[in-house]
Amino acid sequence: MFKSLRIKFNKVQPTEENHEKGHGSHPSHQAQQSPGQEENKSEEMSLKTKRTPITSEEPHTKTQDKDSEKNSPRDLTTKPDPQSSMEPTRTKSEQKEMGTENEEAISPKSKPPGAPVINEYADAQLHNLVQRMRQRTALYKKKLIDGELSSPEASPQKAKPTAVAPTQESDSKLKKEDYQGMLCWKFQKAPLREYLKKIRLPGSIDSHTDRLYLLWLLLVTIAYNWNCWFIPLRLFFPYQTPDNTLYWFIMDIICDIIYVSDMLFIQPRIQFVKGGDIIVEPNELKKHYKSSIKYQLDVASVIPFDILYFFFGFNPVFRTNRVLKYTSFFEFNHHLESIMEKAYIYRVIRTTGYLLFILHINACIYYWASSCEGIGTTRWVYNGEGNKYLRCYYWAVRTLITIGGLPEPQTTFEIIFQLLNFFSGVFVFSSLIGQMRDVIGAATANQNNFRASMDNTTAYMNTYSIPQIVQTRVRTWFEYTWDSQRMLDESDLLETLPGTMQLSLAIDMNFSIISKVELFKNCDNQMIYDMLLRLKSTIYLPGDFVCKKGEIGKEMYIIKHGEVQVLGGPDGTKVLVTLKAGAVFGEISLLASGGGNRRTANVVAHGFANLLTLDKKTLQEILVHYPDSEKLLMKKARVLLKQKGANKEATPPRKGLAFLFQPKEKTPKMFRALLGGTGDIGRLLKLKREQEAQE
Repeated sequence: MFKSLRIKFNKVQPTEENHEKGHGSHPSHQAQQSPGQEENKSEEMSLKTKRTPITSEEPHTKTQDKDSEKNSPRDLTTKPDPQSSMEPTRTKSEQKEMGTENEEAISPKSKPPGAPVINEYADAQLHNLVQRMRQRTALYKKKLIDGELSSPEASPQKAKPTAVAPTQESDSKLKKEDYQGMLCWKFQKAPLREYLKKIRLPGSIDSHTDRLYLLWLLLVTIAYNWNCWFIPLRLFFPYQTPDNTLYWFIMDIICDIIYVSDMLFIQPRIQFVKGGDIIVEPNELKKHYKSSIKYQLDVASVIPFDILYFFFGFNPVFRTNRVLKYTSFFEFNHHLESIMEKAYIYRVIRTTGYLLFILHINACIYYWASSCEGIGTTRWVYNGEGNKYLRCYYWAVRTLITIGGLPEPQTTFEIIFQLLNFFSGVFVFSSLIGQMRDVIGAATANQNNFRASMDNTTAYMNTYSIPQIVQTRVRTWFEYTWDSQRMLDESDLLETLPGTMQLSLAIDMNFSIISKVELFKNCDNQMIYDMLLRLKSTIYLPGDFVCKKGEIGKEMYIIKHGEVQVLGGPDGTKVLVTLKAGAVFGEISLLASGGGNRRTANVVAHGFANLLTLDKKTLQEILVHYPDSEKLLMKKARVLLKQKGANKEATPPRKGLAFLFQPKEKTPKMFRALLGGTGDIGRLLKLKREQEAQE
């Protein structure tokens, strides 16, 4: 059956077989053709179809039969394996076959001569469209097989591919062949180079925003504190023995590695500002670091005086230069305080750490003085009982804080040492206490301001004998305002920021709300930004009237937090609707003219509500600079006012017993026209009314 189909196929298209044989004789040439050459060929074929005159039209069914006859044996004999779909030679040959089929579908030779043609131009355009659709289908099929991601839009023509270096070819082959079989699936193994790229350090580091850099500074700070605390301890106390020397030496090497890594790999990549520009060029960063005092201190802190161990023994005094890397310690404190929500807590902990470190140094010096005088020789020195470090630390605390009750010094050395210790203790302790007071005072500055404002307001109300109910509501407002936003007026805080920062904060907080207002849609965004900067935040207590019925509206309200209720009905207590966060009301009153727009209902705060207000005067000042937006707003305001007036006329107020009866139906327009018209019927009705009036 396949043979008969192939014979029939050869009879229908003898030229295609020769064409395929010509291409089949050079398979290597087919494999080397680039996608750019295939696109050029498809364009040439489309041009040929435009130029060739078409005099006959083949029925669509016959074309589909011929395509099925040609494709059926090939699909059975040359059906590609799904696992070998990455071979480029097969996809290119299939695309060529599709191109030859498209040529056959529109060639005049393959059509019967007697087919009628209604319009040659329309026929040619239709065939050209069919050919382009098939080419597009073949192109998408090829891209799906190759696994490429592309957009449906036509991409620009690519340049001819250059010759690939043999090293690149070998790398690509290794990448393709690097597969591991697992449960009949193929997983591509990522090369080692990809992992190295992921862990590679960036060319420049932003010290203010990079959290990884902050973690690295934490590691450097731990190494620095290790040296600051344990070098004096090992130097004065007999805690370093030949048995544990190896462990101390390992920890020293780890700290030195951290120091050297920070100096060689991290600090030369820190960005800096020069003339208002952020410098990120590696060479400039290295030059800036090498010209700084920090670089000199870092170099001095890693000078290997440890080599003297071979001449003088394992003595920690040769590592004293490690404490010179204090710049990284203070830099870590600065960055950590800038990102903490309550930085004063860390400041208190840091100040306490300073006090404990000074006491630690004093305890070490006291043990050294006791060793010089002789352990237990006098009442003033350490007697050698109990834990050495704890006993000396206790003595240092009592001395620096000047508690008293210490044994009197006996020798001249002891007297001088005690005097110096008292003087330094008073100075250091008073400095730390003053610093602690400043930290706590800065942390509670806002609360002190709030308390002062509340006390002044209470004193004012007591002076003028304000009723107790009003005083209670005022105190409630103060307490809720402080609990909700930790300040009395947000504008005082924002005024210290530059205009761009204020606008950024306003956009993040309120732009999504005000952009939903129907009145401000399609307006200039810059005008909306100016409005955001003019919004004022107001807190209402439960039961407070936001606006009352009948008063002239001069503000627009946006609910930021909480809920408000719109009241109506005959007695004004019926809840018509409840507005929640994000709702807007009163926007029509901003553009109403002729004395303003009066409120039609009472609006009451349901619980605590935080509203953003924009008054009419502020909006008029903004619209002066945006005339197009002003015209648009006026047009929208007229439409909204007309709708509101129509609603009022449709439902007039009914008083007294009128609520017991149905409202009277309106007079039809046709009848009203007859009553007021100038025709015969109108005149007759008018005369009849006059006669009735005379009678």
